[in-house]
Amino acid sequence: MNHPLHLTFKFWALAPQVYVRDAGGANVCYVKQQLFKLKEAIKVYSDESMGTLLAEIKADRIIDFSATYTFTDPQGRPFGAVRRKGLRSLWRSHYEIVENGAHTFTIREGNPWAKFWDGAIGEIPGLGLLSGYLFHPRYEITDLQGRVCYELHKRPAFLEGKFELVKHAGAASDVTILMAVLMMALLEKRRG
Repeated sequence: MNHPLHLTFKFWALAPQVYVRDAGGANVCYVKQQLFKLKEAIKVYSDESMGTLLAEIKADRIIDFSATYTFTDPQGRPFGAVRRKGLRSLWRSHYEIVENGAHTFTIREGNPWAKFWDGAIGEIPGLGLLSGYLFHPRYEITDLQGRVCYELHKRPAFLEGKFELVKHAGAASDVTILMAVLMMALLEKRRG
């Protein structure tokens, strides 16, 4: 993958859709979330034709603040997971990324006020169209030593959500991190 990665969320689609492209504009993956699912089950495809399945993300329970979302390859073999840290995530988002059964990375929200105001202004008719230009939440993905390995930034956008995933030197878990960021972004979008 050629970093930074660009994630684009289409707001006006019936089902949430995410397009991921690399720095050169090439498709990395495409997600179209299924509607009316009690238990999250998201399929990640190579592009919007949905011809090649790359991975699936499945929740371990229906509704819970501390759900674990497992990533599997097309053959159903797990290769990672992301866990939301329950009550700790109510104000400031906090997720743990798991690889081979062990906690390897942590996602933390940089400034919870930015997300709060982005969601609040976004709900005001008319003015909500401008919220994508005013407030930009930021998330840091750190290893167990506290080093920032990746950063996810919301970018100014009109009528869609745009994020940029930046990789720092020494980081090596691109696919697992991308799956964790996709799931986290879909969950956080619902929170505001």
